[in-house]
Amino acid sequence: MHLLLVEDDHLVAQGLSRSLRQEGYSVEHSGTIKHALQCLESGEIELVILDLGLPDGDGSQILKYIKSQKKVIPVVILTARSSIDDKVQGLDMGADDYLAKPFDPAELFARLRVASRRINQTQSSLLQCGDVVMDTSAHTVILNEQSLTVPRKEYMLLKALMENQGRVQSKQQLENKLYQWGEEVGSNAIEVHIHHLRKKFPSDFIKTLRGIGYVVGKR
Repeated sequence: MHLLLVEDDHLVAQGLSRSLRQEGYSVEHSGTIKHALQCLESGEIELVILDLGLPDGDGSQILKYIKSQKKVIPVVILTARSSIDDKVQGLDMGADDYLAKPFDPAELFARLRVASRRINQTQSSLLQCGDVVMDTSAHTVILNEQSLTVPRKEYMLLKALMENQGRVQSKQQLENKLYQWGEEVGSNAIEVHIHHLRKKFPSDFIKTLRGIGYVVGKR
């Protein structure tokens, strides 16, 4: 899951980012409202940890933006503001959870899992593109009613493409979804995964837009 950590304290952000990656999250860090909004506009963010006291304003602006855009992104507020009034205000603005600093990382991770499950329950687990059907709950891929064996990285790549049918995904976007920050990625890793996937599907299922990226479905 691609997570945006909005935190202006560099040491806190560095330590928390490391812990989140160990938990399996792909983490993007932002220390300002301006940069956080740019990250959200990319359409890649699936979960947000949000500090409220930021150098260029109140983090609640980010929460308001997410809600105004009807983006289905869970937001967990993580802040030094610990009064009941602050918590009520944050939750009333649409945050999925609220945790005050100092905090126990294990509790934060548990709350993130709850927020993720809650959002997953509101979305269909079935993705379909032509004769290809993916069940993200059962982790199965079916082509013409025949089950296929798809290795983990290839499955993640296929899922990223099918979740964005008709929208081109660049090599960098796909790498961000398949690999954690700091993980060594071969220069042609995505091309290799695409090559293996194409052996399993019709030749025109995954289209290449040279110099731009890859896409499934109609554009």
